[in-house]
Amino acid sequence: MRKVLTSLAVLVATTFGAASVAAAEGKAALEINSGDTAFVMICAALVLLMTVGLAFFYGGLVRRKNVLSIMMQCFFAMALLSVQWVLFGYSLAFGPDVGGVIGSLTWAGLRGVGLTPSPVYAPTIPHALFMIFQAMFAIITPALIIGAFAERMKFSAYCLFTLLWATLVYDPVCHWVWGGGFLGSSGAMDFAGGTVVHITAGVAALVCALVLGKRSGYPKRAIAPHNLPFTILGAGILWFGWFGFNAGSALAADGIAVAAFITTNTAAAAAALTWGIVEWFIQGKPTILGLATGAVAGLVAITPAAGFVGPMSAILIGIGAGIFCYLVAVVIKGKLGFDDSLDAFGVHGIGGLWGALATGLFASTLINPGAGNGLFFGNAAQFLIQIKACIVTIGYTAIATLIILKLVDMTVGLRVKHEEESMGLDLTQHHERGYTLID
Repeated sequence: MRKVLTSLAVLVATTFGAASVAAAEGKAALEINSGDTAFVMICAALVLLMTVGLAFFYGGLVRRKNVLSIMMQCFFAMALLSVQWVLFGYSLAFGPDVGGVIGSLTWAGLRGVGLTPSPVYAPTIPHALFMIFQAMFAIITPALIIGAFAERMKFSAYCLFTLLWATLVYDPVCHWVWGGGFLGSSGAMDFAGGTVVHITAGVAALVCALVLGKRSGYPKRAIAPHNLPFTILGAGILWFGWFGFNAGSALAADGIAVAAFITTNTAAAAAALTWGIVEWFIQGKPTILGLATGAVAGLVAITPAAGFVGPMSAILIGIGAGIFCYLVAVVIKGKLGFDDSLDAFGVHGIGGLWGALATGLFASTLINPGAGNGLFFGNAAQFLIQIKACIVTIGYTAIATLIILKLVDMTVGLRVKHEEESMGLDLTQHHERGYTLID
């Protein structure tokens, strides 16, 4: 029995890491702050809820015959990427740096990721909590891409693509910016994921839309959203969850978290108003879909700047998001004719790019003394650094996504057959219906 207990103790120590063993034997070097810990746990749950909100947001925008396929893809991402993150994703993204490019596999299976604070990432909360908070970002990022290939990708292709993309695109870029890689070391600023999350997802979405081609009948046949109340519900959940996304990235219940909370709400509101006004002016009538899309665009744009800028800067960032994202998602997409089904590129790609650049314009040490100033506060070099980070991220994401798509196409095939697309992916991919007609 004593040998069995000893073996179990070794297993526990291996799983939770040397830090937890040290905590059991004596006082840890860093103290856990219970308030910060509770705050980040709540924020992690809010970020996970965002993927549910995304399922409703996207689900309402597709035709009724594809609503379950969208929700299935979002829900599957929650399961697949949670496991991937524990097995090796977190280690690749945040593990000990290898040449400024990738994390080592030292923390694979969460070895060394304990229940005591990490001096590098989380000085007042358990390292394991930082890990699970970041897991929620890793889940939603590939899910954002779904909006570009909605209604036409095989589910088997989606599964393989998501796993490869998260491992070969998200994890490395995350390490470059947040995990000790070369972009973060060069001074690139990204408070909560404008570069890591939204530029990568948006660029990948555009590549997916171009590679898969248009939906059958697009754009000659109108393809209208089947359930706008679903979309509005999803937008509301996203707005709500985004407070965890941005404020939680402060990793402490402090003034920076409060600043991020305020700028998040302010930018979303400003972008929603701007999109609605622009739409009203150009199309003659404002729409609830436009207001909701504008709010999401504002949330995307403020994400990289949330803890670095003040409320007035947030309004300007939101106004820019409402204008730029509308022009790309509605005007330019219509003229160029590519089928980014649910405007993943127009909202996330353009919104993330604008937000990353705006960080280099509006960042201020008056808001966050630990960060640098932007161009408008006397530091032109920061804007140049932001441009470099955007170019590197866009280039790598586009090339890597294209290669992954080609590999998936050669193995399981990317696109469903024409007759399967006509019937809808709910039936052909999952043998289910979102709605049942009762006689």
